[in-house]
Amino acid sequence: MNSPLADRLRPQCIDDIVGQHHLIDEGKPLRNIIESGNIPNMVFYGPSGVGKTTLASLIAKKTHRSLRKLNGTTASTADIKSIFEELDGFDGINGILLYLDEIQYFNKKQQQTLLEYIENGSITLIASTTENPYFYVYSAILSRSTVFEFKPVEKKDVVLAVNRAYKYLEKEYGIQVDITPEAVEHIAYACGGDVRKAMNAAELSVIASKAVDGKISITKDTVSQLTQKSAVRYDRDGDEHYDLLSAFQKSMRGSDPDAAILYLARILAANDLSSACRRLMVCACEDVGLANPQIIPIVKAAVDAAMMVGLPEARIPLADAVILVAQSPKSNSAYNAINKAMSDVESGKAYGFPRQLQNKHYDGADVQVKGQFYLYPHDYPNHWIPQQYLPDGVKDTVYYVPSDNKNEQAYKAYWDKIKHTDNRVKK
Repeated sequence: MNSPLADRLRPQCIDDIVGQHHLIDEGKPLRNIIESGNIPNMVFYGPSGVGKTTLASLIAKKTHRSLRKLNGTTASTADIKSIFEELDGFDGINGILLYLDEIQYFNKKQQQTLLEYIENGSITLIASTTENPYFYVYSAILSRSTVFEFKPVEKKDVVLAVNRAYKYLEKEYGIQVDITPEAVEHIAYACGGDVRKAMNAAELSVIASKAVDGKISITKDTVSQLTQKSAVRYDRDGDEHYDLLSAFQKSMRGSDPDAAILYLARILAANDLSSACRRLMVCACEDVGLANPQIIPIVKAAVDAAMMVGLPEARIPLADAVILVAQSPKSNSAYNAINKAMSDVESGKAYGFPRQLQNKHYDGADVQVKGQFYLYPHDYPNHWIPQQYLPDGVKDTVYYVPSDNKNEQAYKAYWDKIKHTDNRVKK
């Protein structure tokens, strides 16, 4: 019993795997590939505890290949070469399936070495990673592999695995386990889609409970103490971090206060106060912007308050601000304007200044017509007079296009009226 329960109770056939219906249900592409026996090189991408290792083992078993496992955190180039040397032996008769876990930890040179041994097809590679393979896996390996994305296991499927775990533990420990449905549901929820974590929590709840007359009782209170915060998946350097922040900002942009407040709660549960504040501030400026310009100082005040009081109280001003941003009318006109202007600056089109805007009040010998010719707007009716402000290279470019919200339309109507008035005579 020294090995984890998830290893002792590992599924013996594909139908025993819980979750990943989009990949391994009857008629799904990966299931068809496995049943054909023609296994390509593959990359399994997804979070921990969702069946990647289990499925790789079952593929090797079904296709009668010798399974070899390496982990990218500890394996070396020499380990890869030693597996290749086995091809001439008895274990290599039907080919070798190499399961390389955490391939993202292999550097480019190691991945290039691996490429040499999968080119001729004698070694079939199944690599797994919790990170986006298009960022971390060598492009030459990706081009020779098929990527399959594994997803967190849904709660209803985890419930099946947890119930299976308790039945197994009853036989293994020789005791009767009386567990409430609420306790099973809590484990399934708290594992965050990680079946391995759920099964280990089930075993821990048995170990932590005292048997009376060969029977133990497990309640929701028991498992709650053993699974605190285990539902929080959050690697600050990984995809889960950026996916969560992306979902948070997109929910505010999409004017869904319920989703936005949920993602805020998940970020704060991981104690990432600074990321929540930053994304909230960006969203107020980028996505609400000129449709409700007063929101920017309001959100800034909420962020300042949150940073001052810290967690857990910080959740209160941030919740106010998140709901306000989600409910506000939206405009990205300023965001679009600055992006277009930055593009012209970077391309070199927007250089120089109109003469009348320069800070110097004298002309060099090369200037044909002397004088600055700046018109002071306050000297004219409505404090405006037409003159060129943009550099010659972009003088007719429009960067700012008002959105259709009432604030920007009111300003547009005001300036449309002013700019169609003859203001050429000074006050």
